[in-house]
Amino acid sequence: MRLWRDISLSAVMAGFVAVLVGFTSSAVIVFKAAQAAGASEAQTASWMWALGLGMGLTCIGLSLRYRVPVVTAWSTPGAAMLISSVAGLSLPEVIGAFLFSGLLLTVFGFTGWFERAMGRMPMALASGMLAGVLLRFGLDVFTVMQHRFALVIAMFISWLLARRWLPRYAVMVSLAIGIGVAAMQGLLHLGELHVALARPIFVMPQFTWAAMVGVALPLFVVTMASQNVPGVAILRAHGYTDTPISPLIGWTGLTTLLLAPFGAYALNLAAITAAICMGRDAHEDARRRYVAAIAAGFFYLLIGLFGATVAALFAALPKELIMAIAGIALFGTIGNGLAAALGKEDGREAALVTFLVTASGLTLLGIGSAFWGLMAGLVTLGVMRWKVMAPAI
Repeated sequence: MRLWRDISLSAVMAGFVAVLVGFTSSAVIVFKAAQAAGASEAQTASWMWALGLGMGLTCIGLSLRYRVPVVTAWSTPGAAMLISSVAGLSLPEVIGAFLFSGLLLTVFGFTGWFERAMGRMPMALASGMLAGVLLRFGLDVFTVMQHRFALVIAMFISWLLARRWLPRYAVMVSLAIGIGVAAMQGLLHLGELHVALARPIFVMPQFTWAAMVGVALPLFVVTMASQNVPGVAILRAHGYTDTPISPLIGWTGLTTLLLAPFGAYALNLAAITAAICMGRDAHEDARRRYVAAIAAGFFYLLIGLFGATVAALFAALPKELIMAIAGIALFGTIGNGLAAALGKEDGREAALVTFLVTASGLTLLGIGSAFWGLMAGLVTLGVMRWKVMAPAI
């Protein structure tokens, strides 16, 4: 079997590092999203189970099918958006939004609409909406310093130093320092922590207008624009130009659709972690790097199986540490979003309006600010580009 011939220690280690980087830098955001949606600790463990299972199966299945390193991930910006968008909604309504978003991902993937639709969507507006959603997470890093200064400043300084000399592991270093300081201050509550397997919990979805418009549509747009588009770019940049894109998007969407009732809110192509599996460190031969993605899938399956332990671990950490590491993990995404939104003069006003309305937290008709930010940006863009026809003489 070709897989056994292609296995290498470097590829397996690349897969492990990819999962470690992706998990430690964003699992806390998924945990907070589950809490914001009203999920119990057992239901949060089910979210981790569903996401781990979904990422594991898609990494392994798609990489074996196409013999290229296809790495999938949960939508970190999507999880961050959920934290600020699900207020006032019940968990069944949120699950209904996941299903609708997953359906859109599936349809836009398998039909090939993804590539055509993203060519028409103003990327500056999508980036402005993303930056607006994430802004408060970045601000929280400095807000919580008022309550736990020693803890948060140690995390920030360690991130800053690691970002200079160990950029790939900066978030992991910050988290490790934060846990160490919290332990010295007696802030960890590990008495009830134990190793346990996750149990999937089915939540019957409920479909409401507010959830579809305020959660499902922004989740779909953010996942497509901020996750799948960079994921495709990474794949192409590493020379895998013959890999069909539509099936990759379609299968991640279908997996989301099937696992959404258990908490899989959005699965998509990875970018940063994918780059780890596609580089020379994975293997000198580009044709054998798909093994790294398969290894990543295996490690994601393990995370899913032990989702209950993961949920209990984050519940044992002080909330200031959770808020700080979430913001630090999103610094890069916020910066990239602002750069993409405001980098070009054409459409800058519309992108700025999108960013400001989204960041304001505006809620109208039960619909969150992400949707209204996008709508305000589109209206602004239309007005700025509207050309008045001169009357015929």
